[in-house]
Amino acid sequence: MKNATDKSAKAVKPINLGLQGGGSHGAFAWGVIDRLLADGRIAIEAVTGASAGAMNAVVLAHGLVNGSPEEARGCLRAFWEGVAQGALTSPLQRSAFQRAAGEWGLEGSPSFIWFDLLSRLASPTDLNPFNLNPLRGILERFVDFERVRSGPIKVFISATDVESGRAKVFSQKELTSDHVLASACLPHIFHPVIIDGVPYWDGGYMGNPPLWPLFENCVCDDAVIVQINPFRRPGAPRQARDIQNRITEITFNASLLRELRTIDFVTRLIDAGRLEGTGYRRVLVHMIGDEPELSKLGASSKLNAEKAFLDKLFDIGTAAADRWLVAHFDDIGQRSSANLRGLFQGEEDALDGERVDRLAAFQTKSKSGRT
Repeated sequence: MKNATDKSAKAVKPINLGLQGGGSHGAFAWGVIDRLLADGRIAIEAVTGASAGAMNAVVLAHGLVNGSPEEARGCLRAFWEGVAQGALTSPLQRSAFQRAAGEWGLEGSPSFIWFDLLSRLASPTDLNPFNLNPLRGILERFVDFERVRSGPIKVFISATDVESGRAKVFSQKELTSDHVLASACLPHIFHPVIIDGVPYWDGGYMGNPPLWPLFENCVCDDAVIVQINPFRRPGAPRQARDIQNRITEITFNASLLRELRTIDFVTRLIDAGRLEGTGYRRVLVHMIGDEPELSKLGASSKLNAEKAFLDKLFDIGTAAADRWLVAHFDDIGQRSSANLRGLFQGEEDALDGERVDRLAAFQTKSKSGRT
């Protein structure tokens, strides 16, 4: 694979990748990326991600340093196999009943129930006084951050500033394992990650993934978002744990929906000619996901890193990317293939009939000859 800025790569189409976080469900994005790399018709200019999406982003950037899609695919596979290997000694395992029933969640696991209860009663400081994080060893084993910082792929990862509540986006030139761990720091599991004196939590709260870095830092207009967290789940949850899980899921999608609403708003202004000469440009949005399959998986399965489960998620992701390529490859560089309005407001907007159709003030002055 060639860098999107390589002028000799005339046969490929450039894209930017947006990778959502979602624990072990990040293996779905691994499958998507693997299929895109194998296709040979796509070049990646930049990748932006949060949490597990940040991990996929830096592994991908590490693997693409030499411009080889096969090397990048191998690096991603090695990373996720390393995650599975580390999970062999994890106390969070499925129960025998769940294994027999073919369930991937951990709800019936005594160790998970005990962990879930403790995490609600005690802080990570109480439960993990030495601030041990198994993800650090895995990251530093499979990612050479010097390669990432000097490589051709632009990388942006988000974290949440605990003190201000704002999103913080770290760019490629400054990335270390600390920045990625900050992006994946779930506050009920890990200590805040301190960077330059500032504590950070998971980036999914405020940018999952952050799209705004792509608008002014990339040449490519196409953003391909790999969706892990389902937007819609039929019915209202009734169990306390399910209620909390759905709140978390909605929260982790909220920042993305706000950005998609903004993109749609700017696109409508461009279509109406209201942004001529302002420097705003059209952003083409695409989404690869499999909500029917992923919505079957409970939130606890995001802590399940068994190899069989990761392989299943990889296969689902590969199939989703394959379907998207067949249906929408020709849309790249031409039009958005995602229905943004449908995502953030449903098929109908109760306020549609109340919109005021008028020119902007500067357009009115221009037509009247005033300056």
